[in-house]
Amino acid sequence: QVQLQESGPGLVKPSQTLSLTCTVSGGSITTNYYYWNWIRQPPLKGLEWMGAIAYNGSTYYSPSLKSRTSISRNSSKNQFTLQLSSVTPEDTAVYYCARGEGTYGLPLTEYDYWGQGTQVTVSS
Repeated sequence: QVQLQESGPGLVKPSQTLSLTCTVSGGSITTNYYYWNWIRQPPLKGLEWMGAIAYNGSTYYSPSLKSRTSISRNSSKNQFTLQLSSVTPEDTAVYYCARGEGTYGLPLTEYDYWGQGTQVTVSS
């Protein structure tokens, strides 16, 4: 059974960098052909795919967030990390990590394992 768990600060100040880590258990993030994704849901809005890191380390980003987003991994710890720079209150959301197979940018219903989500609030 694959499990994902998000961790990171719940409160970030405007203009700072948000950093979240997803720890994966029950499966390796380097296993072919899985993609490891970050998804968020702002209050009263739908889910938004932010980006992904593939089994081979390749990264993919939403065009709307690409200039502010970086995803990396630590294979030895079986973790992948999201960094979102220059945050504003509009980045307040529940942030999820999730696994997909075969490619990135899948319909959200195609992700088979999700973390429970972590609330991040951007406020001074």
